[in-house]
Amino acid sequence: MELSAKAKIRVSPKGATRLLARHPWVYKSDVQDGPPEPGLFPVYGPKGLLAWALWNPASEIAVRAFRFGEVRDAEAALLDNLRLALQRRKGALEQNPGGGYRLVHAEGDFLPALVLDAYAQHVVLQVGSAALEPLTEKLLEVLLETLPVQSVLAKNDQKSRALEGLPQGVRPLHGNVPDQVWVEEGPVRYRVDLREGQKTGAFLDQRDNRLRLDAFRGESALDVFSYHGSFALHLAANFSRVVAVDSSADALRRAQENAAANRLGLETREANAFEFLREQEKQRNLYDLIVLDPPAFAKSKRDLERAYAAYKEINLRAMKLLKPGGVLATASCSHHLSEPLFYEMLSDAAADAHKSLRVIEKRTQGWDHPILLNVPETFYLKFALLEVQQ
Repeated sequence: MELSAKAKIRVSPKGATRLLARHPWVYKSDVQDGPPEPGLFPVYGPKGLLAWALWNPASEIAVRAFRFGEVRDAEAALLDNLRLALQRRKGALEQNPGGGYRLVHAEGDFLPALVLDAYAQHVVLQVGSAALEPLTEKLLEVLLETLPVQSVLAKNDQKSRALEGLPQGVRPLHGNVPDQVWVEEGPVRYRVDLREGQKTGAFLDQRDNRLRLDAFRGESALDVFSYHGSFALHLAANFSRVVAVDSSADALRRAQENAAANRLGLETREANAFEFLREQEKQRNLYDLIVLDPPAFAKSKRDLERAYAAYKEINLRAMKLLKPGGVLATASCSHHLSEPLFYEMLSDAAADAHKSLRVIEKRTQGWDHPILLNVPETFYLKFALLEVQQ
């Protein structure tokens, strides 16, 4: 491919160092020169070609590399990355076509700013890059030729698109897109609202952790920040009493509908999680198992101190509500709260709660949300199973 001198991106030594370390992002402040419009372009450092990347001069993350080194055809290389990502998931989809899986995990699959989630063969697509947006139809072609798909919905309503100068909108791309689908997850099934649900409709990164809880038994369990009852459904089959807590009445209504569809008993409480846990402590209620799956309290480094305190508060309260031998299943989806800091927070909470806890298992996001060692941002979900000793 012949390129004019202007059709190149030149980065500073600092930007080059990031790409040489195989981190795909270069910030605008570390770009020396680049084309005036978004697109797919080669990236050069002081010593020559480094990578090919999605480029947007208006974005704070101006460079998002998808292939390091030489390529003959940038667009073909990007589409090959998509084929490889889909092939990695193909076996799981064929084995369980009614399940929910992430087909593309953005940078984790060398497809920056692209997310594809499949819910019972109905796919939701999200594009977060001005350089990638014009390739939507070609991305769709690769998807349809690689996997059995019933429908595809472009759910480009994320606020982050504004940072790329992109409009928000939701539109069907292929097939008859239903408003809602039922997804199978081990012994339970739950309904996903494709158009109106959070993110792409559900939280698939916790799927394997929810399935892990099928192994536990007891009298009473509590699912805090329950959303539509995903963890609670798995607990309800094996615990005599399960309470799902969320601040959204609509989410709890969906949780009840999911429980009814599975013929499971489920109590719901519409409440602020912090206030609910404090009230339960005052009432001296105790549980055999508690799930804490809060939203990301730390969305930036500036939030970290406040987020640490919030995570510690809910975990401390939950620890006090567990019986001896009780299990705390606790998570953080905040990338900025690192894994070491997550476990430091849990240790601090245990000390202040005057509880001794044994680590049953350290877990993370599902296998279809791949983590790249060179890209710490791809490792965001921490999930701990802890048992109260005394």
